[in-house]
Amino acid sequence: QVQLVESGGGLVQAGGSLRLSCQASGRFFSINGMGWYRQAPGKERAFVASISAGGSTDYADSVKGRFTISRDNAKSTVYLQMNSLSPEDTAVYLCYADPASWRRSGEYWGRGTQVTVSS
Repeated sequence: QVQLVESGGGLVQAGGSLRLSCQASGRFFSINGMGWYRQAPGKERAFVASISAGGSTDYADSVKGRFTISRDNAKSTVYLQMNSLSPEDTAVYLCYADPASWRRSGEYWGRGTQVTVSS
């Protein structure tokens, strides 16, 4: 079992930045893929970014060039640096992890952290 806890969300003005963190805990040997989704009010959950244990990354087109995903394997933590934020980025951001593979989804999910971008 893997537990994921996100942090770092909050309220920021358009053009600003935030850094989200997600720490994994529990009984596991290693985690291959970790990543982020987001869900805005009234919309479906959407992929944001993912990273493999080796550091390979994958981004949604909507965040390329603005968001950067990274991870610290020693701390079992994944980060999402978000720059040039716009109101369209307002959503609950959810972290996921997959011990077995690197893909645009995961076996385990956090509860999410709210990001609100004001205009």
